[in-house]
Amino acid sequence: MQRFETSSSPVPVLLTHGIWMTSLELRWLGNRLSQCGFTPRYFQYNSLGSSPDYNARRLEAHIREMNVEHLHLVAHSLGGIVLLHLFDQFDDLPPGRVVLLGTPVAGSGVARVIGGYPWLKPLLGQSLNRGLLGDIPPWQDEQDLGVIAGTRQLGVGTVIGGVKGESDGTVAVAETRLEGAKASCTVRASHMGMLFSRDVARQTCCFLREGRFVEA
Repeated sequence: MQRFETSSSPVPVLLTHGIWMTSLELRWLGNRLSQCGFTPRYFQYNSLGSSPDYNARRLEAHIREMNVEHLHLVAHSLGGIVLLHLFDQFDDLPPGRVVLLGTPVAGSGVARVIGGYPWLKPLLGQSLNRGLLGDIPPWQDEQDLGVIAGTRQLGVGTVIGGVKGESDGTVAVAETRLEGAKASCTVRASHMGMLFSRDVARQTCCFLREGRFVEA
């Protein structure tokens, strides 16, 4: 099993936010990852004005500017779709591990509901373009990828509908399942609450270090 961390050179971890957010929401999780020995960095993008595949190209340019030998990637919600486009478009990225937090890789039922109303569809902007509706690239990379889903049903889906089965209130657990992922787990957290959950941070740290999640 490959390890990336050394005491003299901690591996940076680049955190990518979801829709309607900025990198500020990721700082709590980033601080916890720093306590695990990682160096948190943040990528901010226009989640509404630009499509996920375009933002993936911006992310690749950002990674090049970082000029690092190894790099872990952690993404929340729509940010995980940006990562899938990143790995689909570029094959010479720095080695590291990848963790997706509440990413609706199978398509978002909530997005379908919102997109079905002409007066609400603008709230999703370009995120529907090869994004939240599920028409995204498959995972085919050799890097270890782990998926974390929330099970506390507190979010927009509980109000407007679109979420079926176990969920974090916005994204169903079934929507996060990704073929090719090395491991997956669930935590008792809402969609937004994942960014502040101690359990999410613990599971993320474990996967970035070991390529596996903590057993329940």
